[in-house]
Amino acid sequence: MNFSSDNVTGAHPAIAEALARAAAAGPMAPYGADPLTEGVAARLAEIFEHEVAVFPVISGTAANALALSALVPPWGGVLASTEAHVEVDECGAVEALSGARILAVPTPDAKLTPETLAARIAPIRLGDQHHVQPAAISLTQATEAGTVYTPGELAAIGAFARERGLRVHMDGARFANAVAGLECAPAEITWKAGVDVLSFGATKNGAMAAEAVVFFDTGLAENFLFRRKRAGHLVSKMRFISAQFDAYLSDGLWLANAAHANEAANRLALGLIDLPGVELDHPVEANEIFVRLPPAIARALQAGGFHFYDWGAPPADPATEAALYRLVTAFDTRNEDVDAFIACAVAAADAETDTAESA
Repeated sequence: MNFSSDNVTGAHPAIAEALARAAAAGPMAPYGADPLTEGVAARLAEIFEHEVAVFPVISGTAANALALSALVPPWGGVLASTEAHVEVDECGAVEALSGARILAVPTPDAKLTPETLAARIAPIRLGDQHHVQPAAISLTQATEAGTVYTPGELAAIGAFARERGLRVHMDGARFANAVAGLECAPAEITWKAGVDVLSFGATKNGAMAAEAVVFFDTGLAENFLFRRKRAGHLVSKMRFISAQFDAYLSDGLWLANAAHANEAANRLALGLIDLPGVELDHPVEANEIFVRLPPAIARALQAGGFHFYDWGAPPADPATEAALYRLVTAFDTRNEDVDAFIACAVAAADAETDTAESA
């Protein structure tokens, strides 16, 4: 009953079986020259309806930092939300691999807009050698707040970027959840909206360790083979990453997994939202829920064996004030665990009401 993260999950059986088949298949060419890797690139070109250059890696941090290193010069800046993974959770990886600086942008619901981007750029003297020069925008789909950019919102950011000569990177660690939630074609929220490069994630959605840097502007990938190697992310037995993608992208598994996770999050949110003292901090549009729980409910859930993260600053009076928590559902979240979580929260709320009424 672990709602801490979609990183706590195991692998989907189809992906584990694909790895076993790859292990038993005998020798294959190393460093991505194998047929599995070539097949993944072809499959992604079909999915995105566009020519792509695909580079498998083993972590989202590597995908993000390497992708951005191809977009920005060392004196450049990357505009990203203050809540973005590249800003908060990657230990300076973008700066280490590119030399560029993150230009953090305050954002409602972790979503950039042309207005917030313009406000962040406004104080920068463009062309002034003393100032970091904006070079790229990095946005996350689905966001770190569990919200999702619509195709129209992305198109507006893409237009803003093109008007100012900026490149656009998308951190897609939960890209499948966004596509499933929007029920749109992947092309509509990537290259058609102005995205140049996508960090396409699978690890959080059923894979063991499989991410890929996907260039829609293939000219930007000209030297990427060297960037990946120099950063230590050229995997010799790349077929084992690609085998995961092969299963992940087959028969719509990636979208089925994401749809299940999204549905579980929605079920969980609907079961909590009407309880006294419970509030959502952000709309639930993918598989993350940011919810304020009164102390009695939080204590009961933790005592009941449910795992979830404290989030943000603690309240001034933790004994009486609701605190913020993050709940994450996944491809293998069981409906019975969601229902048990809701039942425990309801029982705690009812007990608190009874105590207050008898006082």
